[in-house]
Amino acid sequence: MEYRNLGNSGLKVSVIGLGANSFGGRADRATSIEIIHAALDNGVTLIDTANGYTKGDSEKIIGEALKNRRHSAVLATKAGLPQGDGPYRRGTSRRHLTEQLEQSLRRLGTDYIDLYYVHTFDSDTPVEETMTTLNDFVRQGKVLYIAASNYRPEELKNALEVSRSRQLERFCGLQLSYSLLDRTPERDLIPLSQDEGIGIVAYYPLAGGVLTGKYHGGVIPPGSRADRQPGFYAKIREDLRVGGDQFAKLAHRLDQDPAGLAIAWLIHRSGVSSAIIGATRVDQVLNNLKALEVRLKEDWQEQLNQLSDGFVWGDPYGWYRLD
Repeated sequence: MEYRNLGNSGLKVSVIGLGANSFGGRADRATSIEIIHAALDNGVTLIDTANGYTKGDSEKIIGEALKNRRHSAVLATKAGLPQGDGPYRRGTSRRHLTEQLEQSLRRLGTDYIDLYYVHTFDSDTPVEETMTTLNDFVRQGKVLYIAASNYRPEELKNALEVSRSRQLERFCGLQLSYSLLDRTPERDLIPLSQDEGIGIVAYYPLAGGVLTGKYHGGVIPPGSRADRQPGFYAKIREDLRVGGDQFAKLAHRLDQDPAGLAIAWLIHRSGVSSAIIGATRVDQVLNNLKALEVRLKEDWQEQLNQLSDGFVWGDPYGWYRLD
């Protein structure tokens, strides 16, 4: 396993992280714990969850799995997206973030979070309030590092400026959708992040499974995420499906597993600190870790870039907002 600093911070994260949004949902409790232990046993340290994943069960399961292994993990969770109806169950106000952090700490069975994300930008809360609240969490020792997710460039700039002008803790990481089928961050967010010393943590590195080739020709395999979550499949536009099919053909022509090749391409992109890989079975974790063994040849990279260049200017694949 390779470990990289998250931006200019001292926090080292595994270049492949474990995404936990299926724990307690598509993966039951026992299977989820097996997945977490298998990931840790193979060098994965970054475990990525959120307060709302499977209505909090993801955090509870992670807490149980890490009872005797907390020291081995870099634990990341998030808050900001709606947790119910009404004005007090969403956003990045001091009230909501404080409430959600305390709940996450209890569910995770820990007294600190390594990496705490603002899950999305909240236009109803002053940036100063959000950043001072996060700064307080760090000063209290309940959070070690802070990061942003689903921020637009101008929103990230404003947050960094507030931190700079008020000498507050600043974001060291930015989580966003990034893959061969979603290269939109290359337009502005990645250059901005590199200029500011912010590390990129990529979610949907396989574009929700499209880059594995399993949805070839629009076929939905039984038991797949698209099969069990029809709303998720609705996100797979025709251009994404076609692009995924073309990529799978190229991968097979290069005698490479499509998932491993897609992950290898991503973790070699400039500015990327880690790629978050979800799993519902242990074998998926082990197979995805084989991406670390892929040695990208220069001509392979050229072919992959050429195949995916059009997705620099498309619409984001994954994008979670309050507005």
